[in-house]
Amino acid sequence: MLIYGVDFTSRPSRRKPITCLECRLQGGVLTAGALESLTTFESFEALLQRPGPWIAGIDFPFGQPRKLVENLGWPQSWAGCAEHVGRMTRQEFRKTLDDYRASRPTGDKEHRRATDIAASSLSPMKLYGTPVGLMFYEGAPRLHCAGATIPGLMKGYQDRVVVEAYPGVLARRLIGRRGYKQDTKAKQTEEQRKAREDLLMEIQSETLSNTHGFRVEAPDSLIDDPGADELDALLCAIQAAWAWTQRANNFGMPPNTDSLEGWIAEPSLD
Repeated sequence: MLIYGVDFTSRPSRRKPITCLECRLQGGVLTAGALESLTTFESFEALLQRPGPWIAGIDFPFGQPRKLVENLGWPQSWAGCAEHVGRMTRQEFRKTLDDYRASRPTGDKEHRRATDIAASSLSPMKLYGTPVGLMFYEGAPRLHCAGATIPGLMKGYQDRVVVEAYPGVLARRLIGRRGYKQDTKAKQTEEQRKAREDLLMEIQSETLSNTHGFRVEAPDSLIDDPGADELDALLCAIQAAWAWTQRANNFGMPPNTDSLEGWIAEPSLD
Protein backbone atom coordinates (compact mmCIF):
# COMPACT_ATOMS: atom_id res chain seq x y z
CA MET A 1 0.00 0.00 0.00
CA LEU A 2 1.21 3.49 -0.86
CA ILE A 3 1.44 5.68 2.24
CA TYR A 4 2.01 9.44 2.34
CA GLY A 5 3.20 11.22 5.47
CA VAL A 6 2.66 14.97 5.19
CA ASP A 7 4.07 17.62 7.53
CA PHE A 8 1.83 20.62 6.84
CA THR A 9 2.36 24.37 7.14
CA SER A 10 -0.08 27.26 6.80
CA ARG A 11 2.32 29.24 4.57
CA PRO A 12 4.31 26.91 2.31
CA SER A 13 7.44 28.37 0.72
CA ARG A 14 10.87 27.31 -0.44
CA ARG A 15 12.22 28.01 3.04
CA LYS A 16 9.40 26.15 4.83
CA PRO A 17 7.62 23.79 2.42
CA ILE A 18 4.94 21.21 3.06
CA THR A 19 7.04 18.05 3.44
CA CYS A 20 5.74 14.79 1.96
CA LEU A 21 7.40 11.42 2.54
CA GLU A 22 6.29 8.57 0.28
CA CYS A 23 6.35 5.14 1.95
CA ARG A 24 5.27 1.59 1.16
CA LEU A 25 3.57 -0.81 3.55
CA GLN A 26 4.15 -4.38 2.46
CA GLY A 27 4.66 -7.67 4.28
CA GLY A 28 4.56 -6.11 7.72
CA VAL A 29 7.21 -3.50 6.89
CA LEU A 30 6.78 0.23 6.29
CA THR A 31 9.62 1.41 4.07
CA ALA A 32 10.43 5.11 3.70
CA GLY A 33 11.00 6.31 0.16
CA ALA A 34 11.13 9.59 -1.72
CA LEU A 35 10.84 12.98 -0.08
CA GLU A 36 9.03 15.89 -1.74
CA SER A 37 9.00 19.58 -0.86
CA LEU A 38 5.67 21.15 -1.78
CA THR A 39 6.29 24.89 -1.91
CA THR A 40 2.75 25.97 -2.91
CA PHE A 41 -0.78 25.03 -2.00
CA GLU A 42 -1.34 24.14 -5.64
CA SER A 43 1.24 21.36 -5.34
CA PHE A 44 -0.48 20.14 -2.16
CA GLU A 45 -3.83 20.09 -3.96
CA ALA A 46 -2.21 18.12 -6.79
CA LEU A 47 -0.94 15.58 -4.27
CA LEU A 48 -4.48 15.01 -3.01
CA GLN A 49 -5.62 14.33 -6.59
CA ARG A 50 -3.01 11.68 -7.39
CA PRO A 51 -4.51 8.38 -8.51
CA GLY A 52 -4.97 5.81 -5.76
CA PRO A 53 -4.92 3.58 -3.99
CA TRP A 54 -3.16 5.47 -1.19
CA ILE A 55 -3.67 6.72 2.34
CA ALA A 56 -2.15 9.94 3.69
CA GLY A 57 -1.57 11.11 7.24
CA ILE A 58 -1.52 14.91 7.37
CA ASP A 59 -0.41 16.97 10.36
CA PHE A 60 -3.07 19.59 11.01
CA PRO A 61 -6.39 19.59 12.88
CA PHE A 62 -9.12 18.54 10.45
CA GLY A 63 -11.94 19.91 12.60
CA GLN A 64 -12.84 22.60 15.10
CA PRO A 65 -14.35 21.93 18.55
CA ARG A 66 -18.07 21.27 18.43
CA LYS A 67 -18.58 23.90 21.13
CA LEU A 68 -17.07 26.60 18.90
CA VAL A 69 -19.01 25.51 15.81
CA GLU A 70 -22.32 25.48 17.68
CA ASN A 71 -21.71 28.81 19.41
CA LEU A 72 -20.82 30.49 16.11
CA GLY A 73 -23.78 28.96 14.29
CA TRP A 74 -21.61 27.33 11.66
CA PRO A 75 -22.95 24.29 9.72
CA GLN A 76 -23.23 21.21 11.92
CA SER A 77 -21.60 18.78 9.46
CA TRP A 78 -17.86 18.57 8.80
CA ALA A 79 -18.31 19.07 5.06
CA GLY A 80 -20.61 22.04 5.60
CA CYS A 81 -18.22 23.57 8.11
CA ALA A 82 -15.20 23.11 5.82
CA GLU A 83 -17.12 24.64 2.92
CA HIS A 84 -18.21 27.57 5.10
CA VAL A 85 -14.65 28.28 6.24
CA GLY A 86 -13.46 27.97 2.63
CA ARG A 87 -15.65 30.95 1.69
CA MET A 88 -13.96 33.14 4.32
CA THR A 89 -10.81 35.15 3.74
CA ARG A 90 -7.88 34.45 6.02
CA GLN A 91 -8.47 37.84 7.66
CA GLU A 92 -12.17 37.11 8.20
CA PHE A 93 -11.37 33.73 9.75
CA ARG A 94 -8.77 35.25 12.07
CA LYS A 95 -11.15 38.06 13.12
CA THR A 96 -13.96 35.58 13.78
CA LEU A 97 -11.80 33.60 16.21
CA ASP A 98 -10.27 36.72 17.78
CA ASP A 99 -13.73 38.22 18.38
CA TYR A 100 -14.99 34.93 19.79
CA ARG A 101 -12.10 34.68 22.25
CA ALA A 102 -12.63 38.28 23.32
CA SER A 103 -16.27 37.50 24.17
CA ARG A 104 -15.42 34.47 26.33
CA PRO A 105 -14.64 34.40 30.06
CA THR A 106 -11.11 33.71 31.26
CA GLY A 107 -10.35 30.00 31.13
CA ASP A 108 -12.87 29.32 28.37
CA LYS A 109 -11.48 31.24 25.42
CA GLU A 110 -10.00 28.37 23.40
CA HIS A 111 -11.73 24.99 23.30
CA ARG A 112 -10.24 21.62 22.48
CA ARG A 113 -11.71 18.62 20.74
CA ALA A 114 -11.94 15.27 22.50
CA THR A 115 -8.98 14.03 20.46
CA ASP A 116 -6.92 17.10 21.42
CA ILE A 117 -7.49 16.33 25.09
CA ALA A 118 -6.54 12.68 24.56
CA ALA A 119 -3.38 13.64 22.64
CA SER A 120 -2.42 16.65 24.80
CA SER A 121 -2.42 18.77 21.65
CA LEU A 122 -3.18 22.45 21.15
CA SER A 123 -6.62 23.88 20.56
CA PRO A 124 -7.33 24.04 16.80
CA MET A 125 -8.50 27.60 17.48
CA LYS A 126 -4.93 28.77 18.22
CA LEU A 127 -3.70 31.46 15.82
CA TYR A 128 -0.40 32.42 17.45
CA GLY A 129 2.80 30.57 18.30
CA THR A 130 2.09 27.32 16.48
CA PRO A 131 -0.87 28.57 14.39
CA VAL A 132 -2.80 25.33 14.08
CA GLY A 133 -5.98 27.35 13.57
CA LEU A 134 -4.55 28.77 10.35
CA MET A 135 -3.42 25.27 9.35
CA PHE A 136 -7.04 24.18 9.72
CA TYR A 137 -8.19 27.20 7.69
CA GLU A 138 -5.83 26.40 4.82
CA GLY A 139 -6.12 22.62 5.01
CA ALA A 140 -9.70 21.58 5.77
CA PRO A 141 -11.39 23.30 2.78
CA ARG A 142 -8.77 21.80 0.47
CA LEU A 143 -9.45 18.32 1.86
CA HIS A 144 -13.15 18.88 1.27
CA CYS A 145 -12.56 19.90 -2.35
CA ALA A 146 -10.21 16.97 -2.98
CA GLY A 147 -13.02 14.46 -2.57
CA ALA A 148 -10.97 11.84 -0.72
CA THR A 149 -12.49 9.72 2.02
CA ILE A 150 -11.84 11.11 5.50
CA PRO A 151 -12.87 8.38 7.96
CA GLY A 152 -15.55 9.58 10.34
CA LEU A 153 -15.92 12.94 8.59
CA MET A 154 -16.61 12.54 4.87
CA LYS A 155 -17.23 9.70 2.44
CA GLY A 156 -15.38 10.22 -0.82
CA TYR A 157 -13.28 8.25 -3.25
CA GLN A 158 -12.48 4.91 -1.62
CA ASP A 159 -9.03 4.62 -3.18
CA ARG A 160 -7.87 7.94 -1.70
CA VAL A 161 -8.02 8.13 2.10
CA VAL A 162 -6.82 10.91 4.40
CA VAL A 163 -6.44 10.71 8.18
CA GLU A 164 -5.41 13.31 10.72
CA ALA A 165 -1.89 12.78 12.05
CA TYR A 166 -0.08 14.35 14.98
CA PRO A 167 3.65 13.52 15.21
CA GLY A 168 3.99 14.98 18.70
CA VAL A 169 1.91 12.34 20.44
CA LEU A 170 3.91 9.49 18.88
CA ALA A 171 7.26 11.22 19.50
CA ARG A 172 6.40 11.67 23.18
CA ARG A 173 5.45 8.02 23.41
CA LEU A 174 8.88 7.02 22.08
CA ILE A 175 11.32 9.54 23.65
CA GLY A 176 9.26 11.45 26.19
CA ARG A 177 9.11 15.24 26.06
CA ARG A 178 12.66 15.78 24.82
CA GLY A 179 12.98 18.58 22.28
CA TYR A 180 14.04 17.22 18.92
CA LYS A 181 13.44 20.08 16.47
CA GLN A 182 14.12 23.77 16.03
CA ASP A 183 13.69 25.93 12.92
CA THR A 184 15.78 28.84 14.27
CA LYS A 185 19.42 28.11 13.50
CA ALA A 186 20.79 29.93 16.54
CA LYS A 187 18.71 27.72 18.83
CA GLN A 188 19.64 24.38 17.28
CA THR A 189 21.62 22.12 19.64
CA GLU A 190 23.46 18.81 19.73
CA GLU A 191 20.93 17.64 22.32
CA GLN A 192 18.17 18.05 19.75
CA ARG A 193 20.14 16.08 17.18
CA LYS A 194 20.74 13.31 19.72
CA ALA A 195 17.00 13.27 20.43
CA ARG A 196 16.32 12.86 16.69
CA GLU A 197 18.81 9.99 16.57
CA ASP A 198 17.11 8.30 19.51
CA LEU A 199 13.67 8.93 18.02
CA LEU A 200 14.62 7.31 14.72
CA MET A 201 16.13 4.37 16.59
CA GLU A 202 12.91 3.90 18.58
CA ILE A 203 10.83 4.21 15.40
CA GLN A 204 12.71 1.23 13.99
CA SER A 205 12.62 -0.75 17.24
CA GLU A 206 10.45 -3.57 18.50
CA THR A 207 8.69 -1.05 20.73
CA LEU A 208 6.91 0.53 17.77
CA SER A 209 6.30 -2.74 15.95
CA ASN A 210 4.52 -4.05 19.05
CA THR A 211 2.17 -1.04 19.24
CA HIS A 212 1.57 -0.41 15.54
CA GLY A 213 1.83 -3.91 14.08
CA PHE A 214 4.64 -3.40 11.55
CA ARG A 215 8.35 -2.63 11.38
CA VAL A 216 9.75 0.60 9.97
CA GLU A 217 12.77 0.98 7.73
CA ALA A 218 14.02 4.52 7.16
CA PRO A 219 17.35 6.18 6.22
CA ASP A 220 19.52 7.86 8.86
CA SER A 221 19.49 11.01 6.71
CA LEU A 222 16.04 11.87 8.08
CA ILE A 223 17.69 13.14 11.29
CA ASP A 224 19.80 15.71 9.41
CA ASP A 225 16.92 18.20 9.16
CA PRO A 226 17.11 20.36 12.36
CA GLY A 227 13.47 21.39 11.95
CA ALA A 228 12.56 17.68 11.83
CA ASP A 229 9.96 18.20 9.09
CA GLU A 230 11.24 15.04 7.40
CA LEU A 231 11.16 13.02 10.63
CA ASP A 232 7.68 14.35 11.41
CA ALA A 233 6.54 13.30 7.93
CA LEU A 234 7.72 9.77 8.77
CA LEU A 235 5.74 9.84 12.02
CA CYS A 236 2.69 10.95 10.01
CA ALA A 237 3.23 8.07 7.61
CA ILE A 238 3.42 5.62 10.52
CA GLN A 239 0.09 6.85 11.87
CA ALA A 240 -1.49 6.62 8.41
CA ALA A 241 -0.13 3.10 7.91
CA TRP A 242 -1.52 2.04 11.27
CA ALA A 243 -4.92 3.50 10.33
CA TRP A 244 -4.81 1.48 7.11
CA THR A 245 -4.23 -1.74 9.07
CA GLN A 246 -7.34 -0.84 11.08
CA ARG A 247 -9.53 -0.02 8.07
CA ALA A 248 -11.95 -2.84 8.90
CA ASN A 249 -12.34 -1.29 12.34
CA ASN A 250 -13.25 2.27 11.33
CA PHE A 251 -9.56 3.04 10.66
CA GLY A 252 -8.86 2.77 14.39
CA MET A 253 -11.25 5.53 15.44
CA PRO A 254 -13.28 5.04 18.64
CA PRO A 255 -16.94 4.18 17.96
CA ASN A 256 -18.10 7.40 19.65
CA THR A 257 -15.91 9.73 17.59
CA ASP A 258 -17.59 13.07 16.98
CA SER A 259 -18.42 13.31 13.27
CA LEU A 260 -17.76 17.06 13.34
CA GLU A 261 -14.47 17.08 15.26
CA GLY A 262 -12.64 14.02 13.91
CA TRP A 263 -9.87 11.97 15.50
CA ILE A 264 -6.08 11.64 15.38
CA ALA A 265 -4.86 8.31 13.97
CA GLU A 266 -2.79 6.88 16.82
CA PRO A 267 -3.32 3.62 18.76
CA SER A 268 -2.41 5.16 22.12
CA LEU A 269 -5.52 7.38 21.89
CA ASP A 270 -8.05 4.52 21.64
